Amino acid sequence: MASDLVRGDDGKRRCRWGAGDEMYRRYHDTEWGRPVLDERGLYEKLCLECLQSGLSWALILRKREGLREAFAGFDPEAVAGLDVERLLEDVRVIRNRKKLEAIVRNAEATIAMRDETPLPELIWSFRRRDRRAPRGYGEMPSLNQESKELAKELKRRGFAFVGPTTVYSTMQAVGVVNDHLAGCFVRAEVEAARKALSDGA
Repeated sequence: MASDLVRGDDGKRRCRWGAGDEMYRRYHDTEWGRPVLDERGLYEKLCLECLQSGLSWALILRKREGLREAFAGFDPEAVAGLDVERLLEDVRVIRNRKKLEAIVRNAEATIAMRDETPLPELIWSFRRRDRRAPRGYGEMPSLNQESKELAKELKRRGFAFVGPTTVYSTMQAVGVVNDHLAGCFVRAEVEAARKALSDGA
């Protein structure tokens, strides 16, 4: 839908959700959907989507620097050794026991995967290449078959709090799928970055 795209004061058309305050705009323009290939970066995005479940994304963005401090830059080695009881007393984090336990458990699972199928290899193996650009939010799913399969595989490998919807949101955030709307200026940049990955494979 045309109303799902907004032209900003810079003259660029972008997804409506990314045209709000500066925090959202910066995240939309510079980060969301751009390919993330490193283990730490993918683990961080998975953690942020886990923490966001049931909450507003604005809250996560506002707390992000504090979260990075509390979780040692989302280094899986460091997070695997954190004490959940201490985290529950830390005002920088989302103090939800199940989510915090999942973050520590997922760090352990990420480390355990390294010798067989590292996290980046697993997540990017679920990339689907032939997908039409959504023209409006009504064409954007909250999950897909790939996110269902990836969620199942992550759970098999010991991950927690990784339902198909949370996993799909992660796939959107890290560029495994490109859900910038047709006509959004960032979409073309993301597609170029994804194509470069295919060309370099």
